[in-house]
Amino acid sequence: MDQVIIGLLGGLITGISPCIIPVLPVIFLTAGAQSARFESQDDAAPARRSRPFLVIAGLIVSFTLVTLVGSLILGALGLPPDIIRWLGIIVLLLIGVGLLVPRFEQVLEKPFGWIPTKHVNNRGSGFGVGLALGAVFVPCAGPVLAAIIVAGSTGQIGVGTIVLTTSFAIGVAVPLLVFALAGRGVIERIRAFRTRERGLRITAGIAMLALAVGLVFNLPQALQQLLPDYTADLQKELSESEAGESALGLGGLVTDENRMLDNCENGAPELADCGTAPAIRGIESWLNTENGAAVNLDDLKGKVVLIDFWAYSCINCQRAIPHVNAWYDAYADAGLEVIGVHSPEYAFEKNPANVAAGAVDFNIEYPVALDNSLSTWTAYRNRYWPAHYLIDANGVVRHISFGEGNYAVTEQLIRELLQDADPTVELPPATEIDDNTPASGETTRETFLGSSKDVNYGGTEPYRAGEGSFRFPSEQPADSFALSGEWTIETQFITPTADKPASIRLDYRAREVRMVLAGSGTIVVRDSEGSEQTIVVDGTPRSYELLNGSDLGAGQLTVEISPGVQAYSFTFG
Repeated sequence: MDQVIIGLLGGLITGISPCIIPVLPVIFLTAGAQSARFESQDDAAPARRSRPFLVIAGLIVSFTLVTLVGSLILGALGLPPDIIRWLGIIVLLLIGVGLLVPRFEQVLEKPFGWIPTKHVNNRGSGFGVGLALGAVFVPCAGPVLAAIIVAGSTGQIGVGTIVLTTSFAIGVAVPLLVFALAGRGVIERIRAFRTRERGLRITAGIAMLALAVGLVFNLPQALQQLLPDYTADLQKELSESEAGESALGLGGLVTDENRMLDNCENGAPELADCGTAPAIRGIESWLNTENGAAVNLDDLKGKVVLIDFWAYSCINCQRAIPHVNAWYDAYADAGLEVIGVHSPEYAFEKNPANVAAGAVDFNIEYPVALDNSLSTWTAYRNRYWPAHYLIDANGVVRHISFGEGNYAVTEQLIRELLQDADPTVELPPATEIDDNTPASGETTRETFLGSSKDVNYGGTEPYRAGEGSFRFPSEQPADSFALSGEWTIETQFITPTADKPASIRLDYRAREVRMVLAGSGTIVVRDSEGSEQTIVVDGTPRSYELLNGSDLGAGQLTVEISPGVQAYSFTFG
């Protein structure tokens, strides 16, 4: 029952996540609009009223089978891993052309003429359309889906995994079905649509072709990079609940490979035996290795290894990185290897170029693995940015530290393991990097600016997606931001609307204030004492330092942003 509930909830959350957006027009038009009753029929055989249910049913069946056993079947047959995706894209292209060109639709039907009442076009039950959509459907990899993917790819498929996968697929399908039925209702209630069935068929064909072409060029991924995962907090709460841990453990997160990690207490001052370190897996690419070669933990036996889970725009990680860099510089010659496993927190952090730029910005020279599918993250059952896993020369995890801080303990244990591995080693003095970890609640919380995840807004005008005119309020609450000027508020970021700058006023408590920005232009930062600095912004989203003081304090900053710059969030240290 835990697996059913967690699977359904995980699916429902995924079903309202930003990664669903690329398939919504196709669902609306092919499942919803195509099942509507029209006042005039262009075709003697209208689509079935059950079509929305059958389209979604086809998607569930296809997605479940592909996710669970697709990789295993293709591996057994020696076929390329993406052949199912390409077949799905081809089917979508054919159906899209059939909707635009009726004669072509008839050609498609001929090979299936011997099957009574079956249609492969977009006028029949729609089950085939759902099968094609399920083959190309790639929802956001939250903890539930991550558990399913790991179980499917490793062949650890039991009853629990099947139950979890099926309930997850049903959960995803519910919002899609609601959207499809709402689409049908809209079409039937608006007269302008009711008399234009052929026009809607053409629109559906264009949407189908657009989705297929977009999939060929991975445009949905680019869209996801522009949108925040506003469901991340819900996914986190779900996975960290007692029922979630139980259900996801049975689904594949807790395995014989990682079961002993429970022996390590977070930040413990002494070494423990927490089992052989899980393998690094599912890595899209590597940075800082020769010719991008992968790093295998088995090849590092004899060395002490520190695995650092991080994300380049995460301020908690940014404060921890100087400590990791210092350890690597100090102890690499003594036998320490550091591996940074970059597990994206935002969609735009999946872009390899963005990660590479972040690694350069933070002077990271050790190998970095791009864990975009969160496969290694899942193998370690990790849930924190940053997280440090210390592995001894025999490949055994000996210490785990979640979040910021605890640096002195981690370094002392690194030194102990290096001496255990080689009693003759001469270690340099311990590093002396200040620990600037803020106490919980003493700084302003991370402030997102996009419409889907905005927090700490202190203005008087409504804050919603679209263009708007704003003025600073006469009194602004503590720990808040307000806008002045003409702004366009997007889902993930805000940007000046007109050809002149617009401003943000920030009230904060922190030692350090940073801002995630992208685009091309400048920002001018002014504090309450009249000091001013200009920062040039150029390129993909990254974190820029606005303030770095020695003491924790409260204050106000006004940030004037030029046209062409996108502002994502403020972070505080």
